[in-house]
Amino acid sequence: MTEAADTSTVARPARAARRAPDDLPFSFINAALLAVIGATRSEPAWLAEDRAAALARFEALPVEANRLYTPYVDLRAASLEGATPYPTAADVDAVPVVGAHDAEDATAGLLELVEDLVATATIDPAAAASGVRLMTLGQLVRHDPDLARTLLVDDPILPDNDKLAWLGRAAWAQGVVLHVPAGVHVERPVVLRWAVGSPRTLVGRTIIVLEDGAEASVVEELVTSGGAEPGAQALLSLTTEIRLGANARLGLSSLQETGPDQVVFQQRVARIGEGADLHWALAQLGGRLVRSRVDNVLAGDRSTVEQVEIVFGVDDQLHDLTSFTRHVGRDTTGQLLSKGVLLDRARSYMKGLITIEKTAIGTDSFLGEFGMNLSKAARAVAIPSLEIDQPDCRRAAHSSSVGPIDESQLFYLESRGIDPLDARKFIVLGFLEPVVARVPLEDARDRLREALEAKWAAGYEPAGSATAA
Repeated sequence: MTEAADTSTVARPARAARRAPDDLPFSFINAALLAVIGATRSEPAWLAEDRAAALARFEALPVEANRLYTPYVDLRAASLEGATPYPTAADVDAVPVVGAHDAEDATAGLLELVEDLVATATIDPAAAASGVRLMTLGQLVRHDPDLARTLLVDDPILPDNDKLAWLGRAAWAQGVVLHVPAGVHVERPVVLRWAVGSPRTLVGRTIIVLEDGAEASVVEELVTSGGAEPGAQALLSLTTEIRLGANARLGLSSLQETGPDQVVFQQRVARIGEGADLHWALAQLGGRLVRSRVDNVLAGDRSTVEQVEIVFGVDDQLHDLTSFTRHVGRDTTGQLLSKGVLLDRARSYMKGLITIEKTAIGTDSFLGEFGMNLSKAARAVAIPSLEIDQPDCRRAAHSSSVGPIDESQLFYLESRGIDPLDARKFIVLGFLEPVVARVPLEDARDRLREALEAKWAAGYEPAGSATAA
């Protein structure tokens, strides 16, 4: 008698669903999180309502609203399911310490945050006496709720179509505010430092307001904290909101040097008033995956923006850079430049759009995107574009190129007796120097140059020159 064969099957664990390139790698943001944030911080009702409205907007939007760019969004390298958010922030309730600076100090103020904690908060006595305020966003909500409500709710400037900007508006747990009164000139740079790396999620906001005729320079530093765990990914999502009054002047330099397991989302927006001038100098060096978006709105007549952003990618780093510039006022000027140097299997996407509204008579605008691939496996994509509704322009132009090092430049340097590898290094670092030179703080400039040199030394071995593109 033959026994019947056992046809039962062993249950196999279900495979995790594959994520599409533009699927967010986390699900922590929900109404329950916002309720915890509001309750633990004792936030006013108007702020809770704004967070709830922002959550609804976040849930309704795609990651990339521009269909031209959607195929280039790729978030698959991020794995943040275990990166729990900071729902609270331990603010220093007092205002920054006045008098901690001396005459030889190179900065006018320092606000340093380590994860979600305020580590240092100081301000120069002269700046404080002139009415300059440097504090956390939580302090502003508590001590000046009218101004906080104006900045956060009544006069918002974050882009309506950016999902990650709405993430920041809904779920921010920590924030920084710099407010410079009308006519005040802050002679030395203000440093805003975020040190992150613990396998957590930190959502933050930076708000900078320069009233009419004010001048200041800001150095933003994104660095690694001591809490980083190798192999454990973390998320830092920051929004930066800048308001420049008439004839205000601001220079903002940002050095992003986070750890190799960091995922960084940066959303920056600036509204530039009549005759105002904004200079961006942005350096993207660290991170596993970086998504950066900059929105410039030249709202006032004769307003100006100059933006330079560089990337140095190694290993399998991915940098996704997008720039939107809207010319609204008359006789406005925009100069935007993105540059990327890529080694190994690194990728960069540089996407830009200049929009010239019907009201923007006499616009002068240029957008340039340039990539330098130093290995055959590296990939750079450049997509500059224009939308022009006003034909009466001084200039509306864009330019882009992607390729290896110019052989004629190599030949020139080598013909002067320079070693081939050194010649490549000089060309690459010179290619990125336009951002370095615009950093206003000497120590930060030196550190950026050292970081670029270190990335070159670590990523470009002499043996690799044979396979370089």
